[in-house]
Amino acid sequence: MSAKPGPPVPFDPDVAAALATVRDFMPRVTLDNLDAVRAPLPGMDVTLEDLRRDGAYEVEERQVPGPDGAPDVTLLICRPSGAATPVPVIYHIHGGGMISGNRRLGVADVQDWLDGTPAAVVSVEYRLAPEHPHPAPVEDCYAGLVWTARHAAELGADPGRIVVAGGSAGGGLAAATALLARDRGGPALIGQMLLCPMLDDRNDTPSAVQMAGLGIWDRAANETGWTALLGEDRGGPGVSCYAAPARAADLSGLPPAYIDAGSAETFRDEDVAYASRIWQAGGDAELHVWPGGCHAFEGIAPHAAISIGSQQARANWLRRILAS
Repeated sequence: MSAKPGPPVPFDPDVAAALATVRDFMPRVTLDNLDAVRAPLPGMDVTLEDLRRDGAYEVEERQVPGPDGAPDVTLLICRPSGAATPVPVIYHIHGGGMISGNRRLGVADVQDWLDGTPAAVVSVEYRLAPEHPHPAPVEDCYAGLVWTARHAAELGADPGRIVVAGGSAGGGLAAATALLARDRGGPALIGQMLLCPMLDDRNDTPSAVQMAGLGIWDRAANETGWTALLGEDRGGPGVSCYAAPARAADLSGLPPAYIDAGSAETFRDEDVAYASRIWQAGGDAELHVWPGGCHAFEGIAPHAAISIGSQQARANWLRRILAS
């Protein structure tokens, strides 16, 4: 960081009001408070029946082979009922700061974005840190992606039309999975949807410093998540780009990216930098920075104008990439 950042970016008024309400429900994000961090917030515990959407989707869970020498991986598979096959696949990776969350978290949002566009959603349950540090989470994500591509026919899916998607830690893991797919020669991806992605373990961007102590995922929480994943290697010189994609020396040859963030959140500057580096490498990226948005603002303030706009922008990009 070359210059001291200015004062915090103000929150959008609707986001600020929502933050004041949810702050009482948010646990301290520390490694000695993991039980509370991992407990679902009120109203956020999604069931499989919820994801069936009154029969619009056929929903099942499968155990598939994990990385070599590791346990099997659970995939949550939502297939559109009655759709002509093969359909494209949104391969979804949940958020939770590398330390919490499960395969159901965020899937309903993907279904909302599709809104009748026939596509399967496959969501992976990866092992969480600190019990399972890097490379366990990303290797689980990659193993699930490989199985999905190889078994696409039995899912009624098209292995040539897979988008990897995720938010927060899931966005970072989605970016890392895209890097692994590029570097290991597949599966081929047609897009990567990175929503306020957690990309840089160094945790020292101007926005990380500027927004410290504010919002729902600040610099201290971020340090906790990265320390859980990387231990004492966090911030050091030897961190792999498959743990922290911002460390990648080469961002060429990646699928088109959708990247977004709030202007008033920790991840703003690392996400903007990642989009810029994709462009500099000759790649395709669509970047949105939502004014006054905190981390995950659309979840805590869904009726805010910026939340409605962000959800529509995500849906538009997704439908466009699936139609290409």
